[in-house]
Order: sequence, then C-alpha cells, then structure tokens
Amino acid sequence: MSAIFNFTFVPWFRSVAPYIHKFRNQTFVIGLTGEGIAAGKLYSIAQDLALIQAMGVRIVLVHGFRPQVNEQLAAKGHAARYAHGMRITDSVALDCAQEAAGQLRYEIEAAFSQGLPNTPMAGATVRVISGNFLTARPVGIVGGVDFQHSGLVRKVDVAGIQRTLDMGALVLLSPFGFSPTGEAFNLGMEEVATSVAIELRADKLIFLTEVPGIRMQPGAPDGEDNPIDTELPLADAQALLARLPSAQQPTDAGFYLQHCVKACKAGVERSHILPFAVDGSLLLEVYVHDGIGTMVIDEKLEELREASIDDVGGILQLIEPFEKDGTLVKRDRTEIERDIATYTVIEHDGVIFGCAALYPYPEARTAEMAALTVSPQSQGTGDGEKLLKRVEQRARSMGLDSIFVLTTRTMHWFLKRGFQSVDREWLPDARKRKYNPDRRSQVLVKRL
Repeated sequence: MSAIFNFTFVPWFRSVAPYIHKFRNQTFVIGLTGEGIAAGKLYSIAQDLALIQAMGVRIVLVHGFRPQVNEQLAAKGHAARYAHGMRITDSVALDCAQEAAGQLRYEIEAAFSQGLPNTPMAGATVRVISGNFLTARPVGIVGGVDFQHSGLVRKVDVAGIQRTLDMGALVLLSPFGFSPTGEAFNLGMEEVATSVAIELRADKLIFLTEVPGIRMQPGAPDGEDNPIDTELPLADAQALLARLPSAQQPTDAGFYLQHCVKACKAGVERSHILPFAVDGSLLLEVYVHDGIGTMVIDEKLEELREASIDDVGGILQLIEPFEKDGTLVKRDRTEIERDIATYTVIEHDGVIFGCAALYPYPEARTAEMAALTVSPQSQGTGDGEKLLKRVEQRARSMGLDSIFVLTTRTMHWFLKRGFQSVDREWLPDARKRKYNPDRRSQVLVKRL
C-alpha cells in the first residue's frame, strides 16, 4: 500500500505544483451560500480554504444566509417574501438577518480555529477578520415593490480589505452594509461577492453553490449526455444569459451566471460556479486541470480566435522551427491556406504566438488536433492550454465524442491533460491510411 501511495502521490503532487506557483499572491473572492453551511459543509470547506491560503492565496470569504434567515422568520411566524430574485426585508426580516449573520460569523470563526492533531487543520493559523468594509444604499421601490431594508453595494473599502489581506488574514464579509447615516441594509451574498471581486481586481470569483455548474444544454435533463460545461468564454456566457429566462431562484441556470458575467466584464479574469455537495470541489477546481464546475473566462476575441487567410504567414513563421527539428510534420503554404478554417490562433499585438488545427472525422465521431504550437517566447504562460480548451469546444460543437493527437515528443504534456495512449489501430480508417510508420508517432485520445 505504501509503495502504491508513493507511486501515485509523487507525480500527482508535481502536477499540482504549477498551479501552486501560479496562484501564489493572487486574490480569490469566495461566495459561500447559506445552503452550503446548512448542509454541514462548513468544516470541510474551511479546511480547504485554510490549505489554499497556506499556499499563498489571499482570500476574501463572503457568506450567505438565505436558509438561516428563513428559519428565523418561520420561528417567528413570519413568511419570507421575495420579488425579482431579491428578498423583501421588512423590520422583522432585518432582525432575523442580523441574528443569522451573528450566529454564522461565530460558526465560521470556530471552523477556522479547529486544529486537532492528524487533521487537515493541524498546525494551521488562520486569522479571520471582519469589519464594516461595505457601504450600502437602499434598493428602493422596483416595479411597484418596496424592498424596504434590502440594499445594494454602494462602495467597497478596498484599502481596508487590502491592508487586512497584507497582514496575512482571511477577510470575512457578511451580506450587510451600512449607509453613511448608520442605517443597516440586507444585501445579497452574490452581489456582495461580485462587487468586492470587481473592486479588488481579484483574480478569481468563486461561488460555492447548490448547483453543479452550467450544463452543456441548460434546461435539458441532467445526465451523462448533458454534462457540465467546464469552461465558458465570456462571449458565449453572455449569449447564453440572453437566451435564458430571468433568474428568480438560486437553482435557475442564470442566477449565478449573471454575476459571473458581470465580474468578467468588469475585469475579473475568471469566475466559477461550483457545487458545495462535492467534497473538495474548491481544490478540484483550482488545482486540477479540467476542474469540476463551470468557469467563465474573459478571453479577448483579438487574442484567441479562429484563423483567417491573413494569418497564413504568421502560422508558417511560427511552426517553421518545429518542422526543422522534427517536432512537427512539414506543411507547405498551399496546405495551410486550404485548411485555414480548421486553425485556431492566439494573437498578441498582431503577432501569432500559438496555433492548432482540428481535422474532423465525423464518421468516427472524432477529430485530430494537429500543429499545436506555442512560440518559445510565451511557453509556460498557459497559451497551450487555452488552445486545447478552444479546440475541445469546437469539437464538442460538432457533436464529436473525442479528439486525438499524433506526437513523437510531447506525449507527457497531453497525458497530464486527460489524454490516454491507444494503439494506432484505433485511428479512423481514413487517418490510418495516412499514418507514417517511419515517424513512430504515439496516438493519444481524449474523451470529451
């Protein structure tokens, strides 16, 4: 058993190292729903957040309290009221929200104070600091509905939060804000987390929610044929949001997506929707290549896009050194011009820094990814992974089940990203006839 553990642990830990280095000193804003706390997930989530913070990530945690407030209201014989997806906070609801927030802060601080031997928190020192970091304003009357003590974020004390993070503390925010006159307002956790992420220029906004993410076909029944879409470019997310009905409940597909889109449009590069029901979902999303939930990513169209005929010269210049050393099969200008529609490119300031082509074999429900190339100047910046993700999206949109590559030198890069080695007999018949045995290329397949 020890030998098996060593054999699996060492390569796994090494594969995680690039993410540890990448995220060190970055700022993550985490939105944790009250439903997650009510489901008993707080202690395991606190352990994961403590581990992430120990690896150098600066964390702001915003907690929700929807079910806790509703429970308090029910105990007082008062019904919870909502409109336009927001709570109507009368004076009774405001009292319940204040009680729930105080209780939850106590529970969260207790969770980060655990440290029994032989547990993930052993030896951890997580300082949790809260404060009046939010200034709020009233929602007012919307569509004839008076929201009373419900509010919206007016201002975030960015300097105060940054100073607290610089001290090495975890910042804890309740969905409460105060007006300049001292009046308290009940805020939405999602709006608070989004506003804070935008104002802090956070690197990630992560929602731990009751939903697993956004499915490939929102609205269709859940199942293996309708999996979670692990990566949504901002433009696609905006288009999807425009098609979805207005979100009223947290389980509606657009409820968390609208906040992810807002954050990305305002400069937060990546926003995530994760299920709190999956143990370790935070770690799986942050430190595993394919993640577990849905990530909305702000990809600038001028950087990652489909190629045009004007890109042929740049592609040739990019791949030429790799053709000379035998890494790539030689392709002439005529061939690239003919197949230009199959290419995806990454462009920075008018220069092509990366490319990849996708040749479909629809009869076999698969496609070959070829000529995946990244300029030496930008290797190690994630451009290769961006190209791979975009190619996977193109293949999925074609209704294909897999993609495959033929490689002689970069086998391990693909294996770390979910590809599996297969015999060359697996290849579609049309591709098998073009296989060059002299190159002895390895065939690797990734299921989509």
